[in-house]
Amino acid sequence: MSSALKYLSTYSLFVQNQVQQMLEQKTLRKYLLEKYPNTHDISNDKMLRSYVLTLKNSYLKKSDPLSQIKFDDKIHIINNALGLHTYISRVQGSKLKSKNELRIASLFKKSPEAFLNMIVVHELAHLKEKEHNKAFYKLCKFMMDDYHQVELDLRVYLTQIDAYGTIY
Repeated sequence: MSSALKYLSTYSLFVQNQVQQMLEQKTLRKYLLEKYPNTHDISNDKMLRSYVLTLKNSYLKKSDPLSQIKFDDKIHIINNALGLHTYISRVQGSKLKSKNELRIASLFKKSPEAFLNMIVVHELAHLKEKEHNKAFYKLCKFMMDDYHQVELDLRVYLTQIDAYGTIY
């Protein structure tokens, strides 16, 4: 597999060959812009918090609260992280306190809403399911019908960025 397709390593050779061909023909940009012509307008942490909590309250009302929600410049896409869900436990006096944080790579401040939505859904699913198992992906699909297709397209988008730079 070409290192240009590192984001697609878990997909079939058929999919990888299709993307490789589009990469060589420089048609990935066109494909993405036709499918996702516009970006969202969530540009700061306050707006992101509102967006995330709306989704959380729609699907996961009874899940643990999120103490921090923000865009993060330190998340490295190269390490396969698009967002992070962290669970922190601390002992304070005689009590064990825990909190959940959700961080989204700053790269997604300027991206189609479907991509941001997919990442948020993915990280919210970790509130209920820590592992990437069948139950995890079932929950993702419950929150976003086309989760798997958008995840593939997001990986195609990252491949485009690596090869030719951002398109939005």
